[in-house]
Amino acid sequence: MVYGRRRATFTLMPMIALGALSLAVTLPVLSAATIHAAAPVRYATVVVEPGDNVWSLAERGAAKGADIQSLVDDIVAVNHIGSAGIMPGQRLRIPQ
Repeated sequence: MVYGRRRATFTLMPMIALGALSLAVTLPVLSAATIHAAAPVRYATVVVEPGDNVWSLAERGAAKGADIQSLVDDIVAVNHIGSAGIMPGQRLRIPQ
């Protein structure tokens, strides 16, 4: 004979309380986050002259004290310049 034995019942209240608590903590943190967009890049278009190369174009278009190698890399990426290089008469976009 077993007296006082109750069958365990499952309730959703602890789960709902835990979910509400996690939302109360998470939502203020997410709403305080800000998203910063990159500044738009402006380009100058130049026509390649005989004797020009990407390095000389980067030197001409670079601001004083700028990293020339970084600008060369940007010019190559923006204009999709492959191993063939550049040709006179070709129009290139130079990041400003």
